[in-house]
Amino acid sequence: MMKLQKNELKEFLDSKVEKYNKLDFIDSDPLQIPHRYNLKEDMEISGFLAATIAWGNRKSIINNANRMMELVGNSPYDFIMNHTDDNLEKFDGFVHRTFNSTDLSYFMKSLRNIYSNHNGLEHIISKNVINNSTQYAISEFKKIFFELEHPQRTTKHISDPLRGSAAKRLNMWLRWNCRNDNAGVDLGIWKSISPSTLSCPLDVHSGNVARKLGLLKRKQNDGKALSELDTALRNLDPNDPVKYDFALFGLGVFEGF
Repeated sequence: MMKLQKNELKEFLDSKVEKYNKLDFIDSDPLQIPHRYNLKEDMEISGFLAATIAWGNRKSIINNANRMMELVGNSPYDFIMNHTDDNLEKFDGFVHRTFNSTDLSYFMKSLRNIYSNHNGLEHIISKNVINNSTQYAISEFKKIFFELEHPQRTTKHISDPLRGSAAKRLNMWLRWNCRNDNAGVDLGIWKSISPSTLSCPLDVHSGNVARKLGLLKRKQNDGKALSELDTALRNLDPNDPVKYDFALFGLGVFEGF
């Protein structure tokens, strides 16, 4: 473990944020998918779908996210609002790890319900931000997402922080939507949610680096660990704690820290 004073640690991590919070970061990241769109709804939906399958090999994540965009005619919002059950048949055979055509078909129906009856994705999250945190909002989002009749198997693809999950993929998606980083990496399309309320996407890489730096003691990468990491990162920058995701991820993946 590196022993750094708080100001040294902040300086070290800020320099890594500067190094990795750059546009070329997108070249190897699923964040490239929503960057292709201009319509807010297309950006948030394509990002949500890409983030949902963001586990495993990054190349395969990006390839399969591209495949999903092709299946919805590269107009995700239009497809969601206007699809028929027959249109969903073309998803047959789509699979990424344990996410398959059954899941993708339900996602289309649920998203249509969200835009038709709940004022869209941003509204659901923003109205449930409490205690300067988006974690309760993610849990409420899951409830609404599965309020229609749904296949039981699909529920595992949306995490619930109130049931102990670090909800890595959803926290990453919220970072994309809510952070406006002046570097053009994160999208910054959701103005109603302050970046100060976000949580770091916690995975094997960011968790290991956080432990080595003394930001995290808990061994598992779960909801409790996330809460501990949140506290440490808010201590370093209360306004934009999740910018340190770039530092932790970059140190873990690109520098083998």
